[in-house]
Amino acid sequence: MLAALQTLPMLRDVASDQQTSSGMLSLTIDRDEAARYGIQPAAIDQALYDAFGQRQAAQFFTQANSYHVILEITPELQRDPASLEKLYLKSAITGQMVPLSAMTKYDTQQVTYLSINHQGQFPAVTLSFNLAPGAALGDAVDAINRASLQMRLPATVTGSFQGTAQAFQSSLKSQPYLILAALVAVYIILGMLYESYIHPLTILSTLPSAGLGALLVLFIFHIELSVMALIGIILLIGIVKKNGIMMVDFAIQAERDQHLSSHDAIRQACLLRFRPIMMTTMAALLGALPLALGHGTGSELRQPLGYTMVGGLIVSQALTLFTTPVIYLYLDQFSLWMKRRRRKSLHADPGGPAAGQHFDTAGHAAGEST
Repeated sequence: MLAALQTLPMLRDVASDQQTSSGMLSLTIDRDEAARYGIQPAAIDQALYDAFGQRQAAQFFTQANSYHVILEITPELQRDPASLEKLYLKSAITGQMVPLSAMTKYDTQQVTYLSINHQGQFPAVTLSFNLAPGAALGDAVDAINRASLQMRLPATVTGSFQGTAQAFQSSLKSQPYLILAALVAVYIILGMLYESYIHPLTILSTLPSAGLGALLVLFIFHIELSVMALIGIILLIGIVKKNGIMMVDFAIQAERDQHLSSHDAIRQACLLRFRPIMMTTMAALLGALPLALGHGTGSELRQPLGYTMVGGLIVSQALTLFTTPVIYLYLDQFSLWMKRRRRKSLHADPGGPAAGQHFDTAGHAAGEST
Protein backbone atom coordinates (compact mmCIF):
# COMPACT_ATOMS: atom_id res chain seq x y z
CA MET A 1 0.00 0.00 0.00
CA LEU A 2 2.90 2.36 0.75
CA ALA A 3 4.39 1.70 -2.70
CA ALA A 4 1.02 2.28 -4.35
CA LEU A 5 0.52 5.63 -2.60
CA GLN A 6 4.01 6.77 -3.56
CA THR A 7 3.03 6.54 -7.22
CA LEU A 8 0.04 8.90 -6.90
CA PRO A 9 0.89 12.32 -8.38
CA MET A 10 -1.19 14.35 -5.90
CA LEU A 11 0.67 12.97 -2.86
CA ARG A 12 4.05 13.99 -1.48
CA ASP A 13 6.24 12.74 1.38
CA VAL A 14 4.41 9.42 1.73
CA ALA A 15 5.82 7.67 4.81
CA SER A 16 4.97 4.86 7.20
CA ASP A 17 5.40 4.41 10.94
CA GLN A 18 6.05 0.69 10.48
CA GLN A 19 9.51 -0.13 11.90
CA THR A 20 10.72 -3.48 10.56
CA SER A 21 14.48 -3.00 10.80
CA SER A 22 14.90 -4.62 14.19
CA GLY A 23 16.90 -7.83 14.58
CA MET A 24 15.48 -10.83 16.43
CA LEU A 25 17.23 -13.95 17.70
CA SER A 26 15.33 -16.82 19.27
CA LEU A 27 17.15 -18.67 22.06
CA THR A 28 15.96 -22.12 23.24
CA ILE A 29 16.92 -23.48 26.66
CA ASP A 30 17.75 -27.18 27.00
CA ARG A 31 16.14 -27.64 30.40
CA ASP A 32 17.53 -31.14 30.92
CA GLU A 33 21.09 -29.99 30.28
CA ALA A 34 20.61 -26.94 32.49
CA ALA A 35 19.27 -29.16 35.30
CA ARG A 36 22.47 -31.26 35.20
CA TYR A 37 24.42 -28.13 36.14
CA GLY A 38 21.84 -27.05 38.69
CA ILE A 39 20.97 -23.90 36.75
CA GLN A 40 17.35 -22.76 36.68
CA PRO A 41 15.76 -21.11 33.59
CA ALA A 42 15.15 -18.02 35.72
CA ALA A 43 18.91 -17.68 36.23
CA ILE A 44 19.43 -17.81 32.47
CA ASP A 45 16.79 -15.10 32.02
CA GLN A 46 18.53 -12.92 34.62
CA ALA A 47 21.90 -13.38 32.94
CA LEU A 48 20.49 -12.41 29.55
CA TYR A 49 18.80 -9.36 31.06
CA ASP A 50 22.03 -8.34 32.79
CA ALA A 51 23.85 -8.53 29.47
CA PHE A 52 21.30 -7.03 27.10
CA GLY A 53 18.52 -5.44 29.18
CA GLN A 54 20.36 -2.41 30.62
CA ARG A 55 19.59 -3.18 34.24
CA GLN A 56 19.98 -0.31 36.69
CA ALA A 57 22.46 -1.63 39.24
CA ALA A 58 22.93 1.42 41.46
CA GLN A 59 22.53 5.16 41.76
CA PHE A 60 24.85 7.64 43.45
CA PHE A 61 24.44 11.31 44.13
CA THR A 62 26.75 14.31 44.04
CA GLN A 63 26.21 17.88 45.13
CA ALA A 64 24.97 18.94 41.68
CA ASN A 65 23.61 15.81 40.03
CA SER A 66 22.69 12.15 40.35
CA TYR A 67 23.95 9.25 38.24
CA HIS A 68 22.54 5.82 37.36
CA VAL A 69 24.81 2.82 37.10
CA ILE A 70 23.69 0.59 34.22
CA LEU A 71 24.77 -3.04 34.01
CA GLU A 72 25.31 -4.31 30.45
CA ILE A 73 27.95 -5.78 28.19
CA THR A 74 29.87 -3.62 25.75
CA PRO A 75 27.38 -2.07 23.27
CA GLU A 76 29.48 -3.27 20.30
CA LEU A 77 29.08 -6.87 21.46
CA GLN A 78 25.31 -6.55 21.80
CA ARG A 79 24.91 -6.57 18.01
CA ASP A 80 26.88 -9.80 17.58
CA PRO A 81 25.01 -13.10 18.16
CA ALA A 82 28.35 -14.72 18.96
CA SER A 83 28.31 -12.77 22.23
CA LEU A 84 25.98 -15.43 23.64
CA GLU A 85 28.85 -17.89 23.55
CA LYS A 86 30.89 -15.61 25.82
CA LEU A 87 28.34 -15.58 28.64
CA TYR A 88 28.89 -17.88 31.63
CA LEU A 89 26.73 -18.92 34.55
CA LYS A 90 27.85 -20.42 37.85
CA SER A 91 26.80 -24.04 38.41
CA ALA A 92 24.96 -24.63 41.68
CA ILE A 93 26.35 -28.21 41.84
CA THR A 94 30.05 -27.92 40.94
CA GLY A 95 30.52 -24.19 41.56
CA GLN A 96 32.27 -23.82 38.21
CA MET A 97 31.38 -21.35 35.43
CA VAL A 98 29.36 -23.00 32.67
CA PRO A 99 29.11 -21.39 29.19
CA LEU A 100 25.63 -20.42 28.13
CA SER A 101 26.07 -22.26 24.82
CA ALA A 102 26.34 -25.57 26.72
CA MET A 103 22.66 -25.45 27.71
CA THR A 104 21.05 -23.29 25.03
CA LYS A 105 20.88 -23.03 21.29
CA TYR A 106 19.75 -20.17 19.04
CA ASP A 107 18.65 -19.90 15.46
CA THR A 108 19.75 -17.46 12.80
CA GLN A 109 19.01 -13.77 13.24
CA GLN A 110 15.79 -12.51 11.67
CA VAL A 111 14.40 -9.08 10.83
CA THR A 112 11.30 -8.22 12.85
CA TYR A 113 9.29 -5.28 14.18
CA LEU A 114 10.94 -2.82 16.50
CA SER A 115 7.49 -1.84 17.78
CA ILE A 116 3.90 -2.67 16.84
CA ASN A 117 1.33 0.12 17.01
CA HIS A 118 -2.30 -0.60 17.77
CA GLN A 119 -5.60 1.09 17.07
CA GLY A 120 -8.08 -0.25 19.53
CA GLN A 121 -7.31 -3.96 19.86
CA PHE A 122 -5.86 -4.41 16.38
CA PRO A 123 -2.31 -3.88 15.12
CA ALA A 124 -2.20 -0.87 12.83
CA VAL A 125 0.18 0.90 10.47
CA THR A 126 -0.22 4.61 9.75
CA LEU A 127 0.60 5.91 6.28
CA SER A 128 1.09 9.68 6.29
CA PHE A 129 1.31 12.01 3.31
CA ASN A 130 1.34 15.64 2.25
CA LEU A 131 -0.52 17.13 -0.70
CA ALA A 132 1.23 18.19 -3.87
CA PRO A 133 1.03 21.90 -4.74
CA GLY A 134 -2.39 22.65 -6.16
CA ALA A 135 -3.82 19.25 -5.21
CA ALA A 136 -7.13 19.04 -3.36
CA LEU A 137 -7.68 16.87 -0.32
CA GLY A 138 -10.89 15.43 -1.78
CA ASP A 139 -9.06 14.29 -4.93
CA ALA A 140 -6.34 12.70 -2.81
CA VAL A 141 -8.89 10.81 -0.70
CA ASP A 142 -10.63 9.51 -3.84
CA ALA A 143 -7.29 8.44 -5.36
CA ILE A 144 -6.32 6.56 -2.20
CA ASN A 145 -9.66 4.75 -2.15
CA ARG A 146 -9.24 3.74 -5.79
CA ALA A 147 -5.71 2.48 -5.15
CA SER A 148 -6.96 0.42 -2.21
CA LEU A 149 -9.71 -1.16 -4.35
CA GLN A 150 -7.34 -1.95 -7.19
CA MET A 151 -4.96 -3.76 -4.82
CA ARG A 152 -7.77 -6.07 -3.64
CA LEU A 153 -6.62 -6.10 -0.05
CA PRO A 154 -7.58 -9.15 2.04
CA ALA A 155 -10.80 -8.99 3.98
CA THR A 156 -8.84 -9.00 7.24
CA VAL A 157 -7.14 -5.71 6.30
CA THR A 158 -9.26 -2.62 6.80
CA GLY A 159 -8.33 1.02 6.26
CA SER A 160 -9.65 4.31 7.56
CA PHE A 161 -8.60 7.94 7.43
CA GLN A 162 -7.39 9.91 10.41
CA GLY A 163 -6.53 13.54 11.08
CA THR A 164 -7.45 16.11 8.46
CA ALA A 165 -8.71 13.52 5.97
CA GLN A 166 -11.09 12.06 8.55
CA ALA A 167 -12.38 15.52 9.46
CA PHE A 168 -12.92 16.20 5.77
CA GLN A 169 -14.92 13.00 5.27
CA SER A 170 -17.02 13.45 8.40
CA SER A 171 -17.85 17.03 7.45
CA LEU A 172 -18.94 15.95 3.97
CA LYS A 173 -21.22 13.30 5.46
CA SER A 174 -22.95 15.77 7.77
CA GLN A 175 -23.23 18.69 5.34
CA PRO A 176 -26.30 17.37 3.41
CA TYR A 177 -28.16 16.91 6.69
CA LEU A 178 -27.19 20.42 7.81
CA ILE A 179 -28.43 21.93 4.55
CA LEU A 180 -31.67 19.95 4.80
CA ALA A 181 -32.14 21.03 8.41
CA ALA A 182 -31.59 24.67 7.41
CA LEU A 183 -34.20 24.38 4.65
CA VAL A 184 -36.72 22.76 6.98
CA ALA A 185 -36.15 25.44 9.63
CA VAL A 186 -36.60 28.21 7.07
CA TYR A 187 -39.78 26.59 5.72
CA ILE A 188 -41.29 26.22 9.19
CA ILE A 189 -40.51 29.83 10.16
CA LEU A 190 -41.90 31.22 6.90
CA GLY A 191 -44.97 29.02 7.18
CA MET A 192 -45.67 30.40 10.65
CA LEU A 193 -45.07 33.94 9.40
CA TYR A 194 -47.43 33.79 6.41
CA GLU A 195 -49.79 31.12 7.83
CA SER A 196 -49.52 29.24 4.57
CA TYR A 197 -47.98 26.06 3.18
CA ILE A 198 -47.55 27.55 -0.32
CA HIS A 199 -45.85 30.92 0.08
CA PRO A 200 -42.73 29.49 1.80
CA LEU A 201 -42.18 27.36 -1.31
CA THR A 202 -42.16 30.53 -3.43
CA ILE A 203 -39.42 31.98 -1.26
CA LEU A 204 -37.40 28.76 -1.18
CA SER A 205 -37.54 28.63 -4.98
CA THR A 206 -34.84 31.33 -5.01
CA LEU A 207 -32.28 28.96 -3.47
CA PRO A 208 -31.51 26.63 -6.45
CA SER A 209 -30.28 29.56 -8.52
CA ALA A 210 -27.95 30.58 -5.68
CA GLY A 211 -26.53 27.08 -5.39
CA LEU A 212 -26.11 26.93 -9.16
CA GLY A 213 -24.21 30.22 -9.16
CA ALA A 214 -21.93 29.10 -6.32
CA LEU A 215 -21.05 25.80 -8.02
CA LEU A 216 -20.56 27.55 -11.37
CA VAL A 217 -18.04 30.02 -9.91
CA LEU A 218 -16.15 27.23 -8.16
CA PHE A 219 -15.98 25.32 -11.44
CA ILE A 220 -14.79 28.33 -13.44
CA PHE A 221 -11.99 29.21 -11.02
CA HIS A 222 -11.06 25.53 -10.36
CA ILE A 223 -11.74 25.74 -6.63
CA GLU A 224 -12.51 22.63 -4.61
CA LEU A 225 -15.94 22.20 -3.02
CA SER A 226 -14.43 22.32 0.46
CA VAL A 227 -16.01 22.68 3.87
CA MET A 228 -15.71 26.47 3.68
CA ALA A 229 -17.45 26.46 0.29
CA LEU A 230 -20.30 24.45 1.79
CA ILE A 231 -20.53 26.94 4.65
CA GLY A 232 -20.85 29.67 2.01
CA ILE A 233 -23.74 27.79 0.40
CA ILE A 234 -25.48 27.57 3.78
CA LEU A 235 -24.98 31.33 4.22
CA LEU A 236 -26.61 31.87 0.84
CA ILE A 237 -29.78 30.23 2.15
CA GLY A 238 -30.20 33.11 4.59
CA ILE A 239 -29.05 35.87 2.24
CA VAL A 240 -30.77 34.97 -1.03
CA LYS A 241 -34.22 34.19 0.35
CA LYS A 242 -34.65 37.84 1.38
CA ASN A 243 -35.37 38.64 -2.32
CA GLY A 244 -38.37 36.37 -2.25
CA ILE A 245 -39.43 37.58 1.20
CA MET A 246 -39.47 41.21 0.04
CA MET A 247 -41.63 40.47 -2.99
CA VAL A 248 -43.96 37.88 -1.46
CA ASP A 249 -44.53 39.85 1.74
CA PHE A 250 -45.42 42.99 -0.20
CA ALA A 251 -47.68 41.05 -2.61
CA ILE A 252 -49.60 39.42 0.24
CA GLN A 253 -50.13 42.81 1.93
CA ALA A 254 -51.34 44.32 -1.36
CA GLU A 255 -53.86 41.49 -1.83
CA ARG A 256 -55.22 41.86 1.69
CA ASP A 257 -55.20 45.64 2.06
CA GLN A 258 -55.67 46.92 -1.51
CA HIS A 259 -57.75 43.92 -2.72
CA LEU A 260 -55.54 43.47 -5.79
CA SER A 261 -55.38 40.34 -7.84
CA SER A 262 -52.38 38.05 -7.54
CA HIS A 263 -50.97 39.23 -10.88
CA ASP A 264 -51.28 42.93 -10.03
CA ALA A 265 -49.99 42.44 -6.50
CA ILE A 266 -46.79 40.60 -7.48
CA ARG A 267 -46.17 43.04 -10.35
CA GLN A 268 -46.46 45.99 -7.99
CA ALA A 269 -44.17 44.20 -5.52
CA CYS A 270 -41.52 43.73 -8.23
CA LEU A 271 -41.63 47.42 -9.17
CA LEU A 272 -41.56 48.84 -5.66
CA ARG A 273 -39.14 46.35 -4.10
CA PHE A 274 -36.57 46.37 -6.89
CA ARG A 275 -34.45 49.08 -5.28
CA PRO A 276 -34.32 47.51 -1.76
CA ILE A 277 -33.51 44.14 -3.30
CA MET A 278 -30.63 45.60 -5.31
CA MET A 279 -29.31 47.54 -2.31
CA THR A 280 -29.26 44.55 0.04
CA THR A 281 -27.77 42.26 -2.61
CA MET A 282 -25.00 44.71 -3.49
CA ALA A 283 -24.21 45.23 0.20
CA ALA A 284 -23.80 41.48 0.76
CA LEU A 285 -21.91 41.01 -2.53
CA LEU A 286 -19.44 43.85 -1.91
CA GLY A 287 -18.93 42.58 1.62
CA ALA A 288 -17.92 39.17 0.27
CA LEU A 289 -15.51 40.53 -2.36
CA PRO A 290 -12.60 41.00 0.11
CA LEU A 291 -12.93 37.33 1.06
CA ALA A 292 -12.71 36.25 -2.57
CA LEU A 293 -9.99 38.65 -3.74
CA GLY A 294 -7.90 38.93 -0.60
CA HIS A 295 -4.37 37.51 -0.41
CA GLY A 296 -2.07 36.77 2.46
CA THR A 297 -1.99 34.43 5.41
CA GLY A 298 -5.10 32.24 5.54
CA SER A 299 -6.50 33.54 2.25
CA GLU A 300 -6.73 30.02 0.83
CA LEU A 301 -9.22 29.23 3.60
CA ARG A 302 -11.38 32.31 3.06
CA GLN A 303 -11.45 32.41 -0.74
CA PRO A 304 -13.89 29.48 -1.25
CA LEU A 305 -16.33 31.19 1.12
CA GLY A 306 -16.08 34.48 -0.76
CA TYR A 307 -16.37 32.91 -4.22
CA THR A 308 -19.49 30.93 -3.33
CA MET A 309 -21.20 33.99 -1.86
CA VAL A 310 -20.31 36.26 -4.79
CA GLY A 311 -21.27 33.72 -7.45
CA GLY A 312 -24.49 32.74 -5.71
CA LEU A 313 -25.60 36.34 -5.22
CA ILE A 314 -24.88 37.35 -8.83
CA VAL A 315 -26.74 34.43 -10.43
CA SER A 316 -29.64 34.49 -7.98
CA GLN A 317 -30.06 38.26 -8.43
CA ALA A 318 -30.23 37.84 -12.20
CA LEU A 319 -32.74 34.98 -12.08
CA THR A 320 -34.97 35.44 -9.03
CA LEU A 321 -36.30 38.83 -10.20
CA PHE A 322 -37.90 36.97 -13.12
CA THR A 323 -38.60 33.50 -11.71
CA THR A 324 -40.09 34.43 -8.32
CA PRO A 325 -43.19 36.25 -9.74
CA VAL A 326 -43.89 33.36 -12.12
CA ILE A 327 -43.61 30.77 -9.36
CA TYR A 328 -45.75 32.95 -7.09
CA LEU A 329 -48.58 33.05 -9.65
CA TYR A 330 -48.44 29.32 -10.39
CA LEU A 331 -48.41 28.35 -6.72
CA ASP A 332 -51.23 30.84 -6.05
CA GLN A 333 -53.32 29.15 -8.75
CA PHE A 334 -52.47 25.79 -7.24
CA SER A 335 -53.58 27.05 -3.80
CA LEU A 336 -56.91 28.26 -5.23
CA TRP A 337 -57.43 24.93 -6.99
CA MET A 338 -56.82 23.06 -3.72
CA LYS A 339 -59.30 25.28 -1.88
CA ARG A 340 -62.00 24.79 -4.52
CA ARG A 341 -61.45 21.05 -4.41
CA ARG A 342 -61.68 21.08 -0.61
CA ARG A 343 -64.96 23.02 -0.74
CA LYS A 344 -66.43 20.58 -3.27
CA SER A 345 -65.51 17.66 -1.06
CA LEU A 346 -67.19 19.37 1.92
CA HIS A 347 -70.41 20.00 -0.04
CA ALA A 348 -70.44 16.46 -1.37
CA ASP A 349 -70.01 14.97 2.10
CA PRO A 350 -73.45 13.89 3.41
CA GLY A 351 -72.19 14.05 6.97
CA GLY A 352 -70.95 17.60 6.50
CA PRO A 353 -71.90 20.70 8.49
CA ALA A 354 -75.44 21.38 9.59
CA ALA A 355 -77.83 23.47 7.52
CA GLY A 356 -77.19 27.16 7.70
CA GLN A 357 -73.56 26.72 8.77
CA HIS A 358 -71.06 28.25 6.30
CA PHE A 359 -67.30 28.69 5.93
CA ASP A 360 -65.62 32.00 5.15
CA THR A 361 -62.46 31.78 3.07
CA ALA A 362 -60.53 34.88 2.06
CA GLY A 363 -60.00 34.88 -1.69
CA HIS A 364 -56.99 36.17 -3.47
CA ALA A 365 -58.90 37.84 -6.32
CA ALA A 366 -60.88 41.02 -5.66
CA GLY A 367 -64.28 40.30 -4.19
CA GLU A 368 -63.84 36.50 -4.23
CA SER A 369 -65.42 34.89 -1.18
CA THR A 370 -67.64 31.99 -0.25
